[in-house]
Amino acid sequence: MNILKTALLASVVLAGTSSLVSAQDAMQGHDMSAMGGDSAMAADLPDICKSAEGMSGDKSMDMSHEMDQAHTDLMAGMDQTNKQMMDAMMVEDIDVAFVCGMIPHHQGAINMAKAELEHGDNEWAKEMAQKVIDAQEQEIAEMVSWLEGEGANE
Repeated sequence: MNILKTALLASVVLAGTSSLVSAQDAMQGHDMSAMGGDSAMAADLPDICKSAEGMSGDKSMDMSHEMDQAHTDLMAGMDQTNKQMMDAMMVEDIDVAFVCGMIPHHQGAINMAKAELEHGDNEWAKEMAQKVIDAQEQEIAEMVSWLEGEGANE
């Protein structure tokens, strides 16, 4: 299952069937095979990342178990921005679509990093989370500035 299909499935599980309909509508007519398949869509994860429930075996998403608050917050950090990202990437101009899609993508990383800061206990991971927040907030500001200037003329 490629990362786009996995993201769509996660949206359904977390946000209900309306997310799938919106995502399918947004992707209708787009041949994702031209992007080179799974290897072009995402870097391979280290094995330790694949050991989590839902990532092993056939890589199906098993969200049937109850999650603790830390994992709920981590997942919500991305869920809140997935629909915005998919909608934004449908803007007609590809440059604007890229930048518009990257804003909620970066916000999702910020949301996840905040969950790490709130719930994590490893100092290195918490320092990395703060670096992510600092870098992503700066990049969002740059993207908004570009959209308000040059991007508005595209």
